[in-house]
Amino acid sequence: MAEIAEVIDRRFDQFLPIPADARANLYACMRHAAIGGGKRLRPLLVCAVADLHAVSREASERVAAAVEAIHVYSLVHDDLPAMDDDDLRHGKPTAHKAFGEATAILAGDCLHALAFEWLADHDTHPDPSVRAELVLALARASGPIGMAGGQALDLAAERVPMDLNGVTRLQQMKTGALIAVAVEMGATLARLPEQGRTGLRGYAHDLGLAFQIADDLLDAEGDEDTAGKRLRKDAGAGKATFLSLLGPERAREQCRMLTEQAVQHLHAYGAEADLLRALARYVVERDR
Repeated sequence: MAEIAEVIDRRFDQFLPIPADARANLYACMRHAAIGGGKRLRPLLVCAVADLHAVSREASERVAAAVEAIHVYSLVHDDLPAMDDDDLRHGKPTAHKAFGEATAILAGDCLHALAFEWLADHDTHPDPSVRAELVLALARASGPIGMAGGQALDLAAERVPMDLNGVTRLQQMKTGALIAVAVEMGATLARLPEQGRTGLRGYAHDLGLAFQIADDLLDAEGDEDTAGKRLRKDAGAGKATFLSLLGPERAREQCRMLTEQAVQHLHAYGAEADLLRALARYVVERDR
């Protein structure tokens, strides 16, 4: 994880040089949000799946950076006063606190656009059909049937009570969609046929839910200094979560069960998939 974090930081540094004109502050804001922070789980999933099938690292790192750009843009916008109104992210001021709301909004817009520019570039893959599949997958995962739609449901959750099915659907969209597409895009780079993706898709589905349950537990029980962000927000907003609906012990057990299910979905792979297995178990053990 530390290695892929360095790789993604280098990619963002390469892709986001500060220009010598009036856009300098905009680029500085993008770099502030994108470089030096985060678990980089989604880029690692892209690269780990691609590595399973001997895909070039040049291709997988470019795709990984695109997925992470979407994730970072979502955090920049999610932190805004109109959304979660946060002032700390990855242990440093959020983008709008450091650069102002207008610049932060534009920085998020640019990261969103750049993600698709990088995917569509010939340098990412010589086959235009592969590039088109990558663009389509990320667009679906980040739009109204994916992450952004999940964020809309999350905003509504402050006013509308949700049961376990509702919370599960919300989190499969808001959090799970980008985790799932990271795995899917690694498979796309490898040109895996549909029947060859079943186990990976099951892995991604269970990993996404386990990740969110662990996140709910961390929000309730974690240390803000270690996490590098404000915690206990959902309880304060009165939102239903896996933790509030299941209770701590059932939530932990569900998280462990989903983690083991995710690992079992990789039964067709040998030791070459150990990184994916370790990532699933990391989800339960993480403290940030």
